[in-house]
Amino acid sequence: MKTRGNTILITGGTSGIGLGLALRFHKAGNKVIVAGRRKELLYQITTDHPGIDAIELDVADQASISQASQTLAAKYPDLNVVVNNAGIMQGENVLEPASQKIAEESVTINLLGTIRMVYAFLPQLVGKDDAVIVNVTSALAFVPLPATPTYNATKAAIHSFTESLRVQLADTSVSVIEVAPPGVRTTLFGQQDNEQSMPLEDFLTETLAQLHTEPTPQEIIVESAKFVRYAEANGNYANVLGMLSAVKAPQS
Repeated sequence: MKTRGNTILITGGTSGIGLGLALRFHKAGNKVIVAGRRKELLYQITTDHPGIDAIELDVADQASISQASQTLAAKYPDLNVVVNNAGIMQGENVLEPASQKIAEESVTINLLGTIRMVYAFLPQLVGKDDAVIVNVTSALAFVPLPATPTYNATKAAIHSFTESLRVQLADTSVSVIEVAPPGVRTTLFGQQDNEQSMPLEDFLTETLAQLHTEPTPQEIIVESAKFVRYAEANGNYANVLGMLSAVKAPQS
């Protein structure tokens, strides 16, 4: 992926990894549009960082995605990169009926949201030079964190979807890249103060270094995510699953 001169849309761009990528991409000389549901956050970002644009977008709502794709096709005809980063990560207890709602919301936002974004924006990307779809999954797609069963399942599904997408688009100009982070110090799952999670700036630096390697790898796996990503291949799956089983959901 080229380092500058892109027009990049980032879902879930108002905080955490999404906002971090937006700021790094903008600083490197790209046109960046952050997408999110909360108008006040979008306004604050565009005010604090002149040159970054924003669009209100709810990936849980097909109509919102369709409207955004039409708006951006008209306003940013040079759009060539879509980063599907929006997602939620919440604890579930399968013995509690209330957790079913969490599970369903996770599927709608994390999985359906990504799939709908791909279908909505592919017509704008196909045929453009240097077009890229970046799907953000998780190392937990490969070994689950039992406290978040549906989150893990959605990320595993996006991994599989991304693999198939890459094959189907092999004869087009669109590259497909998966970013599978480890735990990162963001508010997702209350990890902002977790010393075992990777500092956000370190994650961004290592991720972008890989993203801008030529040729760009199909998967971006930072060093601290490798012990989970490759646990099964290394014969260490049961040990990693046991370790993750001890992690509890943060108290709300």
